[in-house]
Amino acid sequence: MKSIINVQKRLIPDLVEIMQKRYRILRYIEIMQPVGRRSLSQSLQITERVLRSETDFLKDQDLIAISTSGMRLTEEGKIILDQLEPIMKEFSSAPELEKQLAAALNLQSCNVVSGNADESDWVKSELGRACVSRLKEVINEGQVISVTGGSTMNAVAEAFTEKLNKENLLFVPARGGIGADIKDQANTICQKMANKAGGNYMVLYSPDQVTKEFYETFIQESSIREVLMKIKSADIVIHGIGDAMTMARRRMTSEEDMQKLVQEKAVAEAFGYYFDENGRIVHKVQTVGLQLEDLKNIPHIFAVAGGASKAKAIKAYMKIAPKNTVLITDEAVTNEILKG
Repeated sequence: MKSIINVQKRLIPDLVEIMQKRYRILRYIEIMQPVGRRSLSQSLQITERVLRSETDFLKDQDLIAISTSGMRLTEEGKIILDQLEPIMKEFSSAPELEKQLAAALNLQSCNVVSGNADESDWVKSELGRACVSRLKEVINEGQVISVTGGSTMNAVAEAFTEKLNKENLLFVPARGGIGADIKDQANTICQKMANKAGGNYMVLYSPDQVTKEFYETFIQESSIREVLMKIKSADIVIHGIGDAMTMARRRMTSEEDMQKLVQEKAVAEAFGYYFDENGRIVHKVQTVGLQLEDLKNIPHIFAVAGGASKAKAIKAYMKIAPKNTVLITDEAVTNEILKG
């Protein structure tokens, strides 16, 4: 396959460019459908005239359907898109970037998707798709999957487009969280994943951040202990990585602790722990759920995070992450880390 692709690049470079452009259009339509031409043109950053020519071609090939509500992929379009994906990856620089990033972060493996999640929501969708694809490689019947919250985790949940056909899957929230943004909380996300993947779920109704006294009393409840046991004995963990100050503000951290994070130069947050650029823990909040020390007993860990603004956070956390962690990120993060 690689030799054929290399020949095509040399002999028919225009063909490669056209394939990449049409693949990108099909991918965007899949993510945004039903989508109008103007919205698609703005997302792809190409003129409506050029887009009209391409979408007319794709319609003539029965790869997309166009109606008053917008454009959608046809069944044939879905098949072609799936077949194109591995070919397009060979055309891209992703395989080499993945090797370089894994080596730089001392990880077994990485996945790199195109784009910058800071600039385009569709990149988060691609991160979600990449995570689900890797998850399918390791998931087995009867496993427990623990999931944190956040908008990227919500994108992972949205990427489940079909049931996994595995019996007795159980999705559990990695930690509690009660607040205004319900859709991005771990409880909501694991419920969505379970419904879309064909599994069951448990919930953990607890504030994300608690006092030590509350924690010690709370975990004595039998129903809470049952959920916590499932969380800590998970077979798979899917989690995000946050920018330290962004997460601190989201938690409405006290002024005293904010000053501490600034003084200690915190750059990353995961599981309620804050880290500096060297991966040193500089602060920890009391959370109900998965703790950093629990990760050493979990066979499969997927860290999903993208956007150039998170490059420092990802690099810092990966210095203490278990070596079996699979990082799923984007080109913007990868280029920042490799450049550094």
